[in-house]
Amino acid sequence: MSAAELKSLVKHLHAASSDEEIVTILNTLKKEAKITESILRESKAGLAVGKLRSHQSKDVADLAKEIVKKWKTEVEKEKQANGGASKSAASAKPSAMRKASTASTTTSQTPSTPMTPTMSTSGSGAKMDHRTAKSDGVKIEVTGDKTRDKCAELIYDALAFDSGAPSEQILSRAKAIESTVLSQFNGTNAEYKAKIRSLFVNLKDKNNPSLRESVVAGDLPVQRFCKMSSQEMASEERKAADNRIMEENLFKSLGAEEVQAETDAFQCGRCKQRKCRYRQAQTRSADEPMTTFVTCTVCNNRWKFS
Repeated sequence: MSAAELKSLVKHLHAASSDEEIVTILNTLKKEAKITESILRESKAGLAVGKLRSHQSKDVADLAKEIVKKWKTEVEKEKQANGGASKSAASAKPSAMRKASTASTTTSQTPSTPMTPTMSTSGSGAKMDHRTAKSDGVKIEVTGDKTRDKCAELIYDALAFDSGAPSEQILSRAKAIESTVLSQFNGTNAEYKAKIRSLFVNLKDKNNPSLRESVVAGDLPVQRFCKMSSQEMASEERKAADNRIMEENLFKSLGAEEVQAETDAFQCGRCKQRKCRYRQAQTRSADEPMTTFVTCTVCNNRWKFS
């Protein structure tokens, strides 16, 4: 499959309107796409599929994760093959003056299997590690300031964590983020370091891959991203959990104020019983209707309406 064909499938993937259609396209990519680093870079298929790892459909998310893992392995194999070829070519160069030293170096290294920094061996075989600036061979030098260089490296590590994007693209985003935060706080002060730390933690959250992919792909502009709070950067699952906690605390606080009236006017959507307690409160502005909080006394299900 050529880069042009892969681009076409990526377009269809973006335009897909149902989970079934997405799964069909992903299966085609899994079976027919022959991946190299250059094809991934040109088609941006890795970014498109990577975003689907946090899809609400388990079938789509699992298949996307499987494809990303497969493609990473193929790219690593390509890097190993290219690395081995370049070493062979270098050792084959005729140089009478370097024969002895070359032979000595070759004997001392004697690697049985070329390995990249993102591969490690354990037990039965090879295992993929997460990408970092070190494993990508990227040396980050922003202005010679050690603090800034280290912060830019932290952001790079977070963005590259499980990304399939080229290192140049990730490095560009990392530098832009560090520079933007620096301008926000006018130097490498305590606020600058705290913001970098917050961005790093949220970017590297393994349960929030969509945030990383959005920043790397450029869908989320750097300027906007650097101004986001931790709550705004949280994954949809985290936001939903926080909302549930807030609802729970609200019900508890209302329940502690006074005894709620019992009624059979409401039917529980969970157990279908009509044994409920309710309370009304003005939770919005005075000209808005009151909010009714209902609790089922049978299954403890809670809901509200205005």
